[in-house]
Amino acid sequence: MQSKMKTAIMHWLPRCVVILSILFVSVFAFDTFSSNINIWQQLIDFFIHLIPSYILLIALIIAWKFELIGGVIFILISLGFAPFIFNHNYHMNHSISISLGIIMMINFPFFLAGILFLLDHQNKKKNNIKVNVK
Repeated sequence: MQSKMKTAIMHWLPRCVVILSILFVSVFAFDTFSSNINIWQQLIDFFIHLIPSYILLIALIIAWKFELIGGVIFILISLGFAPFIFNHNYHMNHSISISLGIIMMINFPFFLAGILFLLDHQNKKKNNIKVNVK
């Protein structure tokens, strides 16, 4: 029984972390509604600002079925976007510590999820477990 519960937690934890992280990243798209332009332009800007969320959602769909590939994707996403996020935030606030904090807040959950997907894959491989999620 303990093994089944561990397997279930290992299966669902990275998925939940990514879903919550995507929702967090998506919240930043709502800043498009504070401008003085018409509603159609605001909606277009909103959907453009959601492009990172769409990419992360595609990565989640891949990781949902293929934990190994998904784990690598999320680790690469978190490491790959870190310099861009740091650079953008450093130019806005000119503070290394604040910029590093923002990177940790945005990128670390995806890095953690990547590690968790890899651990889930390893656990299932070691125990020869197939999980059918419908």
